[in-house]
Amino acid sequence: MTTATTPTPQATLAVLFGGRSSEHEISCVTAGGIMDVVDRTAYRVVPIGITRDGAFTLQEDDPAAWALHGQDLPSVTDNGTRVRFPDAAGSRALTVVHADGRTESVEVDVVFPILHGPFGEDGTIQGLLELVDMPYVGDGVLASALAMDKHVSKAVLEHAGLRVAPWTTVLRREWQADELGVAESVAAHGWPLFVKPARAGSSMGVSRVDGPEDLAAAMALAFEHDSKLIVEPRVVGREIEVAVLEGRDGVPRTSLPGEIVVADDGFYDFAAKYLGGDEQLLNPAPISEDDTAAIRSIAARAFDAIGGSGLARVDCFLTDDGFVVNEVNTMPGFTPFSMYPRCWAASGLTYPELVAELIELGRRAVR
Repeated sequence: MTTATTPTPQATLAVLFGGRSSEHEISCVTAGGIMDVVDRTAYRVVPIGITRDGAFTLQEDDPAAWALHGQDLPSVTDNGTRVRFPDAAGSRALTVVHADGRTESVEVDVVFPILHGPFGEDGTIQGLLELVDMPYVGDGVLASALAMDKHVSKAVLEHAGLRVAPWTTVLRREWQADELGVAESVAAHGWPLFVKPARAGSSMGVSRVDGPEDLAAAMALAFEHDSKLIVEPRVVGREIEVAVLEGRDGVPRTSLPGEIVVADDGFYDFAAKYLGGDEQLLNPAPISEDDTAAIRSIAARAFDAIGGSGLARVDCFLTDDGFVVNEVNTMPGFTPFSMYPRCWAASGLTYPELVAELIELGRRAVR
């Protein structure tokens, strides 16, 4: 005689993607990858695409629609629907307004905000979700905001005793008021320099500057993405990264490190990250056991320093005299071929298992 079992009811997972930042398309690609591997016996997926204008729309649950096709990147179009969040804590019901005016209520168990850059990775969407008491995947408001700002995160990491690359922060108004003075100040780092928006990711707006004649153009490009920049000297070393995952016991879990290999005269830019080939990433990184242990320890310390939860990727340079922390990303590239999931795959955790673990951590999180 067999005993009948009651099937576990599906939970509802809202996936947030797109957004107002310059990383809109990569967020869409990441969403497609995650939606493709979510366990559909456990979760019903509600895809919420945020347009470039900031409209929250209900999109089709079709991972293929959000996949990368050659060099064509998907984006969220306004289909006339609107998704409204609860107007008070205590309700986890989203209101969906269809293009024809019909409305429906959708109860959500957890939100996966797969948003890169401003208005998503910087603590803003996390704040919205906390205001209405909705569980969500990933880092909280403070860690998200702190890691998003390269100037502030460097200061915090340095205060925690971690070695970071030297930098100069430049505000738009400072550059506009005294271009020559700022140029002389940053030139003290030596050439080449890297000019970066302080609060953007995916190498958007980043330029390598080999001499003073190219500085103004690099500053102009970076200022298209942010009103605050950082300027850093080139750090000579191998680019090594570690994926961090929140531990069930509170102790961060770290992956085997991965290595980015780029040409001597280049850097790991947007095209290389998302439109290039597999030959640029080595997983695991071919480094010694001592160096592996050292960078995994550094990654865990950096995660704790920013008050991390959920996930992060810690990027370092391995120089002749040890590791230098470059930055911490709280919503790193998460396509199946991105460094973060590849590091975990090399450590024995598959992409579907990683996604499932992050969703479970989000449901359990105490903010």
